[in-house]
Amino acid sequence: MDKIINLPKNLVEFIKEAYAELKKVTWLSRQDVVRATAGVFMVVIFFALYVGLLDFLISKLVALFIGAR
Repeated sequence: MDKIINLPKNLVEFIKEAYAELKKVTWLSRQDVVRATAGVFMVVIFFALYVGLLDFLISKLVALFIGAR
């Protein structure tokens, strides 16, 4: 029951501490974030195309073996 009563006090303390820790973080520059996002986007597109091509080829190969049209 004490935990429930002290919840608002603990929550406010937690938020204050979290905010203090966020002030210590070294954030990336906007240019670094844009570059990293572009890199991730390119990798995702590459793997999507790769998996899509493999899926297409395997489905055609399986269709050839089972005689489907």
